[in-house]
Amino acid sequence: MEPEGGGRRDGDHDEEGAHMTSSTPEPADDSALAGAVVAVAGAGGPAGRAALLGLARRGATVVAADADAERLAEAVDAARFAHGGARVTGDTVDLLDAGATRAWAAKAEKEHGRVDGLVHLVGGWRGSPSFAETDLADWDLLHDLLVRTVQHTSLAFEGPLARSGNGRWVLVSAAGAGRPTAGNAAYAAAKAAAEAWTLALADGFRRSAAGGPPPAAAVILVVKALVTQAMRDRKPGAAFAGFTDVDELAETICGLWSRPTDEVNGNRLWLTP
Repeated sequence: MEPEGGGRRDGDHDEEGAHMTSSTPEPADDSALAGAVVAVAGAGGPAGRAALLGLARRGATVVAADADAERLAEAVDAARFAHGGARVTGDTVDLLDAGATRAWAAKAEKEHGRVDGLVHLVGGWRGSPSFAETDLADWDLLHDLLVRTVQHTSLAFEGPLARSGNGRWVLVSAAGAGRPTAGNAAYAAAKAAAEAWTLALADGFRRSAAGGPPPAAAVILVVKALVTQAMRDRKPGAAFAGFTDVDELAETICGLWSRPTDEVNGNRLWLTP
């Protein structure tokens, strides 16, 4: 899979369970994001760049973070240039540092008065030729990229998202997590753990609803793998069958604010064929 966030510290799921929904993404209602404040973790990678562009085009204030300052600056500048007047800022944040992550969330809420979304696009991949050849060092790396960053960002943003009254927590996961292959044990296990953590967050939002719709929603977007135009250009003869283009992913992300929290909270939305 093309890493969502890419890079050393920035890094798709099919498993049975409740709250499964259609893979057909709904068109984004541009007005639903106008004035919203959305944080994007792993903003410097291909999916992050596409998300910044999509959110900025729809009038959101975007608070971007990545561990790579140079890559983050390029992504923020691209979104600003593409959409003149767009409110896009960037913070270099090590999401493996719980304190730094909480400080980022607190800063975003203080500066903008609210946080209406956290899009987790931190990614990474490691695999092996066979199950027996799995290197547990890969698990250590993927645990940090795919699990620990989910834990830190969700714990930091859960309060602000609930206070928003219409918050969204978005995780991108993998169809392979529910059908792990021999050479993807570490990757699939990490993705499955991130899903479980996200569903627990969703249950927390549900329990705080007090009889009404939850104040925020935690949702999982499931892909087989991600593809960019640059990947197609490098391999013009490749089919990339079943892959989700990062622009399509961004469109689906932006559409989540058009749907009620109780409709998407705790759900897996499938972008796979």
